Amino acid sequence: MSTAHRMSGTQGVVVGVDVGGTFTDLFVLDEAGGAARVVKVPSTRGEEARGFMDGIARVADGADALATIVHGTTVGTNALLERKVARTGIITTAGFRDVLEMRRRDRPQTWGLRGNYEPVVPRDLRMEVNERVLADGTVHTPVDLGQVESAARALLAQGCEAVCVFFVNAYANPANEAQAAARVRAVWPNGNVTAATEVLPEIREFERCSTAVLNAALQPVVGSYLTRLESDLREQGFKGELLVVQSNGGVMSRQTACDVPVRTALSGPAAGVIACAAIARASGFPDVVTGDMGGTSFDVSLVAGGEASLSAQTVIDFGMVVRAPMIQIETIGAGGGSIASVDAGGLLQVGPESAGSNPGPACYGRGNTRPTVTDANVLLGRISADRPLGGGLLATMDVDFARAAIEAHVAKPLGLDVHAAAEAILTVANAKMAGAIRVVSIERGHDPRKFAYMPFGGGGALHVCAMMDEVDAAHGIVPRYPGVTSALGCVMADMRHDGVQTLNAALEALDIDDLLARIDGLAAACQERLDSAGVAFEGIRESIELDMLYVGQSHTVRVEIARDALTRPGIAAAFELAYRAAFGRSLSGIAVRILNLRYARIGQRPKFDLALLAPTCRDMPAVLGRQRVFHDGQWCDAIRYARLDLPVGAQVAGPAILEQPDTTIWIEPGFAGRVDALGNLLISRQDA
Repeated sequence: MSTAHRMSGTQGVVVGVDVGGTFTDLFVLDEAGGAARVVKVPSTRGEEARGFMDGIARVADGADALATIVHGTTVGTNALLERKVARTGIITTAGFRDVLEMRRRDRPQTWGLRGNYEPVVPRDLRMEVNERVLADGTVHTPVDLGQVESAARALLAQGCEAVCVFFVNAYANPANEAQAAARVRAVWPNGNVTAATEVLPEIREFERCSTAVLNAALQPVVGSYLTRLESDLREQGFKGELLVVQSNGGVMSRQTACDVPVRTALSGPAAGVIACAAIARASGFPDVVTGDMGGTSFDVSLVAGGEASLSAQTVIDFGMVVRAPMIQIETIGAGGGSIASVDAGGLLQVGPESAGSNPGPACYGRGNTRPTVTDANVLLGRISADRPLGGGLLATMDVDFARAAIEAHVAKPLGLDVHAAAEAILTVANAKMAGAIRVVSIERGHDPRKFAYMPFGGGGALHVCAMMDEVDAAHGIVPRYPGVTSALGCVMADMRHDGVQTLNAALEALDIDDLLARIDGLAAACQERLDSAGVAFEGIRESIELDMLYVGQSHTVRVEIARDALTRPGIAAAFELAYRAAFGRSLSGIAVRILNLRYARIGQRPKFDLALLAPTCRDMPAVLGRQRVFHDGQWCDAIRYARLDLPVGAQVAGPAILEQPDTTIWIEPGFAGRVDALGNLLISRQDA
């Protein structure tokens, strides 16, 4: 499964690795040899390192041939979702042991009399000590280090692998917290000690506590995985750099990922969005909605003006808040392996349960008898059953198994013909995915009709026309290698480090010199992180943002501002512009406050030209054949092509099926696809 393209430069082999719930995808860029290729192997749930190493073995004879490996990982995400984190303790200010449990007085269900919530750290593992810092940073009560040491030893005795030191108001003055963390580290047998202000020196106690505690709980899990992975690679002769994708779309060193694993919470999906943003910019579509449809989930994000949307925090699961810059991603359980069933009320449901890669959909013939989205696509003829799947995972798929599963679990309970039942499965799945697209667009003030839709992942391109219809998008863009877009994003991502400081100051009283000094301090700390990775950069750029609000408000607006605009009038003007963009108006006669300073330093890694992935052939390929496809209640004849053999400028009108090793593209009747100069497939309505 390889395609080679000439390119300049004589660097080394760079490999992007994305470990998903179903497949592990690799994008291999040989800068010296001028080639790019993709590799796909099954994931091994619970043993992600094995699938990773299986993929590396397919890339080269030995890992010594690789210069850089960039890894997008879901280990941290899965550990949080499944609550399979390390046993963790908290040492906190007397009277504040229940911050983690009280949250923001929210509840799992809006309606109902009951709602259960189990915090990551049980109450008996939350220890209180005497200390107090006031909101203005004054030390009211020095920390009792004897109590701190006793608490640490008590947590060790109870089997804790990690500990978080979290003191109230430490963002304003970390002195007590720093002393306590140093004392804990002196007695703790491993490096899994998190001081909350080292992870998030920001106002709001619950968010800081939650982020720091989740970081501590992930340290043994993510740290052991990455350390073992690097050790396995070194044994294979790997001498290069192992980098890890962050949730903000940048990359960091393996060591930084071990220190601050909470930054990997959305590592895997973020890499795909970064690749899509670059592809969209290069294709002339700076505004796109991305949809990553794998075997297990559907991840949606929005790219506006060529840049991925970042949020200050996200919720992994109820009550598990991570406050760190992250690409805004909406995730639902609607993938190719999502299981369809009829519930007790007679309603058709799709997902969130997934058949994954093992045993996989019913058509795999590996023992699963329940129907999935993939089974529906196979039965309706949208996936040719006789073509290999997933880079040799399966030689063929069994239509009869798919038909039997849909017949038994959907068609008979609903009283439908089996093909109508299969279409119903896809209709429900498409509606769920469209709902996620509306969440990231309409609910955030964007009109999806003005955005192109870019599907990726192994299953996304099968639903591209349906999604365009659901949200009325004018254009669809299918990347050159949709199934490995996240792995491609790993190769393309810059190295990025973020810092934050709470100012909580009135704009009219702001000390600009103090602000600039704080920015320089954050810049130096972030630059140190960049330097420690040992990676060469083509350039360094910075991003400065202020969280601002009108006095009396509780929620802030993020205001991006250039360094040379950091004056009181400049900040006021930037705030008014950002507020108007968010709410359509500004307020007069009300004082403005600056809550937080946010800083990012970005090391720009060498880029390759996406045009290098474009097809080099000039002539239309021979038709692979015709295939009967059931669409909109009737059968039609679809023409089949090998997608990667289509030249630049080639046009294919629907109904058509375009096949490639990592995905299948279904062009519905009334739609047509055109290959652009970068090898992407641009899909539009024929009457448009």
